[in-house]
Amino acid sequence: MSRTTTDLLYLVTIVTFILALRFLSSPKRARQGNLLGAAGMALAIGVTLAHAGLEGYALMAIAMAIGAVIGVAGARSVKMTAMPQMVALFNGVGGGAVALIALVEFHNLAPLPEGLDGQDSVAILLSALIGSISFSGSLIAFGKLQELLSGRPIVYAGQQFVNGAVLLTALVFGGMIVAGADRDSYVIALIAAALVFGVLFVLPIGGADMPVVISLLNACTGLAASAAGFLLHNNVLIVAGALVGASGTLLTLLMGRAMNRSIGNVLFGAFGSVQAGGGPAAGEDGRTVRSTTAQDLAIMLGYARKVVFVPGYGLAVAQAQHDVRALAELLEAKEIQVLYGIHPVAGRMPGHMNVLLAEANVPYDQLKEMDEINPELPQTDVVVVLGANDVVNPAARSDPGSPIYGMPIIDVDRAASVVVVKRSLSPGFAGIDNPLFYDPKTSMLFADAKKALEDVAAAVKRL
Repeated sequence: MSRTTTDLLYLVTIVTFILALRFLSSPKRARQGNLLGAAGMALAIGVTLAHAGLEGYALMAIAMAIGAVIGVAGARSVKMTAMPQMVALFNGVGGGAVALIALVEFHNLAPLPEGLDGQDSVAILLSALIGSISFSGSLIAFGKLQELLSGRPIVYAGQQFVNGAVLLTALVFGGMIVAGADRDSYVIALIAAALVFGVLFVLPIGGADMPVVISLLNACTGLAASAAGFLLHNNVLIVAGALVGASGTLLTLLMGRAMNRSIGNVLFGAFGSVQAGGGPAAGEDGRTVRSTTAQDLAIMLGYARKVVFVPGYGLAVAQAQHDVRALAELLEAKEIQVLYGIHPVAGRMPGHMNVLLAEANVPYDQLKEMDEINPELPQTDVVVVLGANDVVNPAARSDPGSPIYGMPIIDVDRAASVVVVKRSLSPGFAGIDNPLFYDPKTSMLFADAKKALEDVAAAVKRL
């Protein structure tokens, strides 16, 4: 295949990636975006394999077959509730692959008489450093999301000094590579130090901030891939990595803005510790909560004109997305307007709630982002909060001493009535009390979200 043909086909691939990102910005076209992106990647792989002088096809076929089996099996077996963990894992695999490419290219190019030029040595430094940080950091994020590690920030005295020392060590080895060192041990030491830094970097970040961390590590993987593209002189890899890095960076900034916190505070604030919560019948300082039943909630919903469901991670854990859709259909049959209020950081990753509800075939026009749903709430008869906590906590508006003060929330307390479906009064990822639970207009339905919705739907049918 000629260089002109290769460049033309790579250009087609680049266009498909750009269009795929454009389609992914809308839930209605997200499926087409995924398919278009996959088609572009398949074309890029085919063009790359057609390069003249390429060897080792048998080994590549074996590796691709193994990867395909693992990828298909993992994608088909993973539950929607575990999608954030899979995203974190995929981020890490991409970063690790880039770090290995940097090691192999250094091993192949450094011993040559002409050695490494400045561009290649810098590309190796960035690929190995950023890729390794993304790999080990994503594994820690996966462990926290999978609850293999504690969701609390893991901190100790002098932590920032240790982190700085480890990062400086990695940069010193990288500087030696740029200066002309030609031994593999320098790249291996760089990768090892970067792996340690990735672990130390994510450990002090609490569960509340995992969506931001996932987005940031995704951006890091993209930047590492773009650097590898410069190393391999591959335009499609440069552009694809830059697209991932840019979109991941923008998403990270948007997530931070949605929490009203700077990215520096997220990464270095050790915020998000989880504390033990109270029991289901009594609040702190003598406050009490009002409990309700599935039958009572069914009556409230059956005689409402407008109902808003606000999903959170509790809905995902209970795998209740299909049940809330079934209940909504019963209400719609009674000519009751049903909407869904989606907070940008609800769940464990950006768009988590949108993905779950899309799986249950909830109409896209009923999914309302925070800025769209808040004006609707004062005219809403009943808001049903399904496993959400911090994203509906009115302390973010009223308590300057709260860690989440200033974070935009869904203003459910401005509706006529609020029902919170939750197992207990335990705090959310932020580890703080929620005064919404003690509001006179709030009723608590202490139950698993799936079981509660099933019981409410059965009661609605009997009305």
